[in-house]
Amino acid sequence: MFQEALGRLFDVGTCVVPVDIDTAESATGQRISMSGHSGIAVVLHTLAGGANTITMDFQQHTAYTSGTSGDLDATYDATSSGIDHYYIKAETALDNDEAWVKVTQTAASEVTVDGATYGAMQKLVVVQIGADQLGTGYTHLSVNLTIATTSTSQLLTMLYIPYDLNVQRTPPNRPNLLRPGTANA
Repeated sequence: MFQEALGRLFDVGTCVVPVDIDTAESATGQRISMSGHSGIAVVLHTLAGGANTITMDFQQHTAYTSGTSGDLDATYDATSSGIDHYYIKAETALDNDEAWVKVTQTAASEVTVDGATYGAMQKLVVVQIGADQLGTGYTHLSVNLTIATTSTSQLLTMLYIPYDLNVQRTPPNRPNLLRPGTANA
């Protein structure tokens, strides 16, 4: 019998709802709990948009609201570790024939998708973060987006995909991703 993967292998949550990032010039992603799974794939999807450079700044938090917040890197908190690579698929029009390209960087909380290289293309970017990358006492993750001011419209959305779920449940019985253990709203 066919086994569905949602709720068994992964879940899906909102990071940034669709936005014209050029008009907004920035966006603050929703927080998500890093408990209940070993890691999370943060997926950014954009339409083509001039030479827009997009910067994602990953933040760690001690609570689902308020609390202490800071960069996801060892400079901010010696017990956390930054992001040293991400994956990208980019093409004038994404049509599923693209290969993933691994982009490496010095470990940091920021990931920059270069507009000179990728701005005029549609793109999928995946940044994977392990729950063990958060510093001691930090429980939640979020992403702040910025883009240089241009006159080119660029639609963008971001999703969280938690994976390696600690507890497997049917989708309607999954705990919420902000405050696990709290009744679903």
